[in-house]
Amino acid sequence: MSDLLWPGDERAGDLFTDAAVCDAMIRVEAAWLAALVLHGVAAPDARDDLDSLIGPGDVATVAAGAESGGNPLIPLLKLLRKRLEARNPAAASWLHRGLTSQDVVDTGLVLCLRDAADRIGDDLAAQATVLARLAEEHRDTPMAGRTLTQHAVPITFGLKAAGWLTGVLDARDRLTAASDLPLQVGGAAGSLAAPVALAGSPVVVADLIETTAETLGLPVRDPWHTARAPLTGLADAFVTCTDAWGRIANDVLVGARPEIHELSEGAVAGRGGSSAMPNKQNPVLSVLVKRAALAAPFLAATVHAGAAATVDERPDGAWHVEWATLRTLARRTVTAGSQTAELLAGLQVETAWMTANLTAARPGIDAEQRSIDPGAASGEPYPGTTDRIIDAAIARAKEHR
Repeated sequence: MSDLLWPGDERAGDLFTDAAVCDAMIRVEAAWLAALVLHGVAAPDARDDLDSLIGPGDVATVAAGAESGGNPLIPLLKLLRKRLEARNPAAASWLHRGLTSQDVVDTGLVLCLRDAADRIGDDLAAQATVLARLAEEHRDTPMAGRTLTQHAVPITFGLKAAGWLTGVLDARDRLTAASDLPLQVGGAAGSLAAPVALAGSPVVVADLIETTAETLGLPVRDPWHTARAPLTGLADAFVTCTDAWGRIANDVLVGARPEIHELSEGAVAGRGGSSAMPNKQNPVLSVLVKRAALAAPFLAATVHAGAAATVDERPDGAWHVEWATLRTLARRTVTAGSQTAELLAGLQVETAWMTANLTAARPGIDAEQRSIDPGAASGEPYPGTTDRIIDAAIARAKEHR
């Protein structure tokens, strides 16, 4: 999958592609079918892992058939049943029984979102490691602090890196809490009527759900067809990530201005050039990360809008708007996470320029400190306090390594 108008999208690889979504929905169907056999609801010969029934060439067929029923599972089931009839008629007759489209589509999306969250979590961990190192190495590197675009008071670059680190750690914690997405099994109206009728007992249905969830590695939850907090929560967590990364990118973009020259992206052959000006070396990773941070909140807002527009026991359009929105948000967050990890790994800290800019800002930048302590010597940020902030951020970064 690639997106010409979202440079870097290839970093997300096969995550959440059409093929990945089809595969995820097939895994859900296979897990449910296996549970039906295991608990004696279906005959033993109905078991089938459904592998190799759908190939890459079938994805376009499924996509083209989705419009007629309003979701991609319906044409996927048609293909699966057709091919199972030749291989395992018993499996064909039991496929999808007791489920509804929303069960399989939602759980398929959950599997794809979990894969994306895992990738993002890996990048957050890498970012935290680099930022903890930068905070430690530069705890005594003085620079000009800036507020509202103007010189404020002296700080250290270690303190700035600790601030970046805090944002990344907040994003890590939010993502961890939100990414434990549950299985969806509720039947047509979320009442479990069809599974109970099929199994003959609510107790057996509970066992079916437990087994299916265990096979897919998902937690169990009562049907959430119309309670979309699992998805809005993860969408918000993705935005918390891009917020943190956008904040870093903004500081790098400011610091990389030639007249400031305190930060620069690591040089990579062929990156950052201009089509017309050979003298330019644009901070392109920071630009692309900032782009993701600007776009992500509106995608999450669409997921919330769908949740707020939910009606009856299966929403009319509000459910449907989630699918492509979540995919776009997930892939863009994965891409931005990879770009931010690379940006930080190659970040160049120009300490000499930091010192020069701080010196040029004097005596004005020391005004606050001298107004409180007229005898204060210029040349150092407030001693002691920044060390505590930096140490706390570094200690927090080590908690989940």
